[in-house]
Amino acid sequence: MSNAGTPTAPEPDGLHTFFNPLSALSGGVATTDRIRHVKLSTLTLPLDAPISDAKVLTGRQKPMTEIVFLFAEILTDNGASGIGFSYSKRAGGPAQYAHAKEIADNLIGEDPSDIGRLYTKLLWAGASVGRSGVATQAIAAIDIALYDLKAKRADLPLAKLLGAFRDSVRTYNTSGGFLQAPIDEVKERASKSLADGIGGIKIKVGHPDSKVDIARLTAIREHLGDDVALMVDANQQWDRPTAMRMGRIMEKFNLIWIEEPLDAYDAEGHAQLAAALDTSIATGEMLSSVGEHINLINHRSVDIIQPDAPRIGGITPFLRLAALADEAGLQLAPHFAMEIHVHLAAAYPREPWVEHFEWLNPLFNERLETADGRMLIPNRPGLGITLSEQALAWVTDTVEFGA
Repeated sequence: MSNAGTPTAPEPDGLHTFFNPLSALSGGVATTDRIRHVKLSTLTLPLDAPISDAKVLTGRQKPMTEIVFLFAEILTDNGASGIGFSYSKRAGGPAQYAHAKEIADNLIGEDPSDIGRLYTKLLWAGASVGRSGVATQAIAAIDIALYDLKAKRADLPLAKLLGAFRDSVRTYNTSGGFLQAPIDEVKERASKSLADGIGGIKIKVGHPDSKVDIARLTAIREHLGDDVALMVDANQQWDRPTAMRMGRIMEKFNLIWIEEPLDAYDAEGHAQLAAALDTSIATGEMLSSVGEHINLINHRSVDIIQPDAPRIGGITPFLRLAALADEAGLQLAPHFAMEIHVHLAAAYPREPWVEHFEWLNPLFNERLETADGRMLIPNRPGLGITLSEQALAWVTDTVEFGA
């Protein structure tokens, strides 16, 4: 009678090993490390000069003069550490910090590798105020710090930990193209960006007088020539008829995309534009959850989706959204926070764009490199950033948990 499938005892020479199928199902401690200490800090970064986009010119916002950051620093029993951040412009920074302070003690004693489980734990710890907006933006700083820690433990840049498709990403500059700047200044800064190895230029539009937009766009296109990648951003200040009219006028400028032509939540209006225009439609930066982005995807509202990891709750939800966006065939151009997004974009299957802002440079000891129109993935472990002395001087409050 055949004894196929019957386990045999190991032979004396050790060439056969007894395999017990049940052993593969047995539980165990995957790691022995635990979160020992969490430090939260809030700091205010002053901008060199007040910044205005179309929202200011239409009277909906005041010029931006500063950015408020929430930093999370996590330390484990074995000495591993991670840092992450979230931010808010004009309002909301104190609220993010307050919410983070209420939930951060839930991390103490937990395995830092269990990022998905910890995200859910923190989400439900503060679920009475919702699962988007300020609540998840507070979690974002912690979630990003946990990914930074995990990549550092593996001695890998975050992009490599996630599974990079490339070692550099296309990059474009935004900080030189705001509406308060005279067009000669915009042209000068665009030239400097290109000389510094940045590949594209984005300028702000949405001026109450559309003739001003066309004049500025004409001047910058003539200055750059036809071969430089050029984008525009209306910051949600057009209605549907204006967006359609301006989109058709702007077809002749060979733009890479028109960004936020309509209110961020107008999925149907964006879908109409995307279907009618040859120029790609991009939006998503102002949305604060994966679900809101799914609405854009389901309506076919965008050609290029623009999530912001700190705004939608961190890297955990960003990766979930990225998978959905890739499945829908969308291009990716994450908003702001290039120190985080250069890694996430490198791990996106389709060739992405990353937005270059030098505003955050004073916060960190390190700099991202650009060359030949691309931003290079840092070879430092994790995000590859450490807080500068200047950043520490701008800290307005801190709180610590654990030993």
